[in-house]
Amino acid sequence: MSWRGTTGGIDAARAGHDVVMAPTSHTYFDYAQSKDANEPVGQSAVLTLETVYGFDPVPAELEPQFVKHVLGAQAQLWTEYMADPKQVEYMAFPRLTALAEVVWTPKDRKDYPNYLARLATHMQRLRALDVNARPLQ
Repeated sequence: MSWRGTTGGIDAARAGHDVVMAPTSHTYFDYAQSKDANEPVGQSAVLTLETVYGFDPVPAELEPQFVKHVLGAQAQLWTEYMADPKQVEYMAFPRLTALAEVVWTPKDRKDYPNYLARLATHMQRLRALDVNARPLQ
């Protein structure tokens, strides 16, 4: 697991070890989703939906022969600031949908505006399931 940036993951992959990229910069969902004062209390950093979607678990500097060692990515959601499960849902969604697309969609097919258009429909599903997802702005 490469939590504190991607350098540790790159070094591990180059050494022949399988890695999961989970850097604070893109996968820590206990960070606020915006600087809006109405956001729930969380860690002081901000991690936007667009930043999550822009993540590439395979660092550009990793040589092609080592790419096979990057198994994917993982989200972290530490709950010491979360009062209840509904707040955990709020912090996870919709960012979790962005990370899912990051790891499942080939890089050349990623399209943030297209994702946002599809996400609007997915948000309706989340509401129907009573998931407390952060509203799109």
